[in-house]
This record gives sequence, structure tokens and C-alpha cells, in this order.
Amino acid sequence: MKKFKHEAELFKAALLAGVQYAEGRKAVEFEATDSASAKALYVYRLLVHDKIIAPMPEEQVGEKSIRHRLATWYAHQLPKGHPLTE
Repeated sequence: MKKFKHEAELFKAALLAGVQYAEGRKAVEFEATDSASAKALYVYRLLVHDKIIAPMPEEQVGEKSIRHRLATWYAHQLPKGHPLTE
């Protein structure tokens, strides 16, 4: 896995974008008490279901790999030269 320099910030932005996508699709309503890892897993599974990102083998699905996959997904949506992708 190629680690991004700003992967933590990318993940936070990706989680926000993913939550907005899921709620905009009316697939889920997240509660304030839901953990970030639970939201990340749900967003990952929804994006795989909608064929927006490719699935990982089930034995590789873990919090660290989901965070990286969501950060990668979001980084590809950013314009070239964005500070988070440098």
C-alpha cells in the first residue's frame, strides 16, 4: 500500500464525503454516537456495492486497509495539484 503524506486528512475528508453520499442516497442515517470505524466500514461496503470502488479480499478487510482505501478513493476525486495529494 502506497501511503499518502496526508493520509489522515484524506481519510477524514473521505469519511465526510462518504457519509454525505450514503445519507444523500437515503441508504442510512448515521447517529452522532456511531464510531468513525463503523461509519468507514459502512461507507466502504456501500461504495463496493454501488461499484464505485473495487472490493478487497475479505481477509484483507480491516480498519487500516479500509481507511487507506477510502483515502485513495477520495484522493482520486481531488483536482490535480491539490495540497492533500502532494
